[in-house]
Amino acid sequence: MLRARTKFWEISSSKTLIKPYHTHPRGAPLPRSLLKLAAMASALLSDCAASSCSTRLHPFKGKGGNFSRPFHCPGSVSFPLKTLTCQARGFGSKSTDWSLSAGSQVTMTANTLSTAKVIDGKSVAKQIREEVASEVAKLKDTLGITPGLAVILVGSRKDSQTYVRNKKKACEAVGIKSYEVNLPEDCTEEDVLKHISGFNDDPSVHGILVQLPLPRHMDEQSIINAVSIEKDVDGFNPLNIGCLALQGREPLFVPCTPKGCMELLRRYGIEIKGKRAVVIGRSNIVGMPAALLLQRENATVTVVHSRTNNPEEIIRQADIVISACGVAHFVRGSWLKPGVAVIDVGINPVEDRESPRGYRLVGDVCYDEACSVASAITPVPGGVGPMTIAMLLSNTLVSAKRIHNIK
Repeated sequence: MLRARTKFWEISSSKTLIKPYHTHPRGAPLPRSLLKLAAMASALLSDCAASSCSTRLHPFKGKGGNFSRPFHCPGSVSFPLKTLTCQARGFGSKSTDWSLSAGSQVTMTANTLSTAKVIDGKSVAKQIREEVASEVAKLKDTLGITPGLAVILVGSRKDSQTYVRNKKKACEAVGIKSYEVNLPEDCTEEDVLKHISGFNDDPSVHGILVQLPLPRHMDEQSIINAVSIEKDVDGFNPLNIGCLALQGREPLFVPCTPKGCMELLRRYGIEIKGKRAVVIGRSNIVGMPAALLLQRENATVTVVHSRTNNPEEIIRQADIVISACGVAHFVRGSWLKPGVAVIDVGINPVEDRESPRGYRLVGDVCYDEACSVASAITPVPGGVGPMTIAMLLSNTLVSAKRIHNIK
């Protein structure tokens, strides 16, 4: 309903109709022009009928009778009108008429319903895997060299086992030979270091990956440091990170997830040079290397983290946002600058009673809201996730070619 008294619209998604009160505060009828606007909004909301959630347009803020604000429907329904402005005359006098001026317009066009281009990580990852498979086949046919990737798994975490299994399948699909070591949860740090040393010396192994996290009784940094920098396809060795941070130096490997983010930006033609970029999160695995990579591409980079004051004000200035904070729907649509490119690294489970699993996966960014503001955005799932393994395969191929001095 359109309530002139409170400037609040309520739309029943069960009927997808807006029924305005026919009086403003003084009891005079609203004109046909406003009723027509309600009908237009009702038409745009026709897709909401299937939704079980109540669609509400929050109170507009402004001076006098002028009000304008982007708004959204909570839940899975989105109503991304860009502006709604209306002018009422006579709240403080006996006048009871309404008017819509040239400067007070309702903009409702089809392209505002979803303006963002979807950055399809699955599709790009598939292209990269095909490129890697082609290169691997050439190495085998011409030089008899088969790239090899070794994975060390400690413990029996279900998620880690799934990741390792997926990496093994991906290797087999592109022709990379996979080596796998499974160690019990209570093994010693020396056991892990022994296997790393063996793979460091094995010429058939070109990449070594220690699946994280490790059990608490192990020194994670010592184990990562033990991996030969020439085979550090995860890119976590301090020397690789140091070279990434220094001007004029090139790391042997770049961490896979940040590298995948940059590859998505590149393949979708999103300009980085001279742009304002905000990275949300400062982890060693994603946030910190992502910020360094953006800086290498001549972006002006700001890192938002858990101690940042007023993060929404900083994020709203960004032309590019890479979010890796691990908080479901942390970034709202109102936090984003129109036309921003959004790379959402977050994979967060949220309760969903309609799902057979009882939950669904969402990103750090509220996707439905962001779609009406951003120019391009990655979905979750299907965005950054597939790129991580694709970049691991690419790094393994690069390592094999480097070790054998192949250009």
